[in-house]
Amino acid sequence: MRQIVLDTETTGIDPKEGHRLIEIGAVEMVNRRLTGQTYHQYINPQREIEAEAIAVHGITNDDLNDKPVFADIADAFWDFIGGAELVIHNAPFDVGFIDHELMMLNAQRGEPQLGPVAEHCTILDTLRLARDRHPGQRNNLDALCKRYEIDNGRRVLHGALLDAEILAEVYLAMTGGQTALTLDAEERSGDDAMAGGLSIRRLSLSASSLSVLRPGVEELAAHEAKLAQIRQAAGSCHWDALASASDRVEKSS
Repeated sequence: MRQIVLDTETTGIDPKEGHRLIEIGAVEMVNRRLTGQTYHQYINPQREIEAEAIAVHGITNDDLNDKPVFADIADAFWDFIGGAELVIHNAPFDVGFIDHELMMLNAQRGEPQLGPVAEHCTILDTLRLARDRHPGQRNNLDALCKRYEIDNGRRVLHGALLDAEILAEVYLAMTGGQTALTLDAEERSGDDAMAGGLSIRRLSLSASSLSVLRPGVEELAAHEAKLAQIRQAAGSCHWDALASASDRVEKSS
C-alpha cells in the first residue's frame, strides 16, 4: 500500500478569501515503510502573506519571490501523489487549498484537467483518527508527539516537510507503533533490511544452551486454584484433558 504523508503552508486560513499555497511537503510510505522518497516545494503565491500566518510558519514574501508559481509545479506534484492514500492532519484544510489551486489552474490552461484530490487519491485524516482514539483531549501535532513520545524538538516553527515527517511518525505510532517488521532480514542487505523498519535477527542457539525454569510451590498452588475456578464455572477444564493425554504419552514411552 502506497501512502503519502502530506502537509502544506499557506498565506492565510481560507482559500475562498484568495489565500494561496506557499509550501508543500510530503513523504512516501509503502507498506508502512518510509521509502526515503519526498516531495518538497516552495511556491510563489503572487499575493501578500498575512502576518498571522508568518508568525506560524516564518515564511515571508521575500523568501518566495524567486520561487515557481503553482502552475509550474502542479504536474510534478500530481504525479508524486499518484493515486496514493494521503495521510493529512486536518485534511479538509490542506485538501481544500490544493483543490482551490487546481481549480484555478484548470480554468487557465484547459487540458489536462487535474483534481479534485478526492477523485485521484483516498484521504486519511489523522486529526479525526486522533479524536476518535483520544476524545476530549488535545490532538494537535505537538500534543500527539508528547502523547506518543515522539521527538519534535526541531519544530520551532511550522514547516511543511518537517511536519510531514513528524506526522508520519505520529501516524505509525497511532496505528501500530512501528514502520515494519522484516521477517527475511538475513536474505536482504543490511541497509535494505533496516530501511524504515525493524528487522528480526535469528539467533543460533543449541537446545542445550536453553535453561528450563520449573514453577515453585506457590506458583503451582496458584495454578491449581485457577483451574478449580474454571472447573466450577464451566463444568470442565481443557487443561485436565491435556494433562491426561500427557500422562498417557509418558507411560507409553
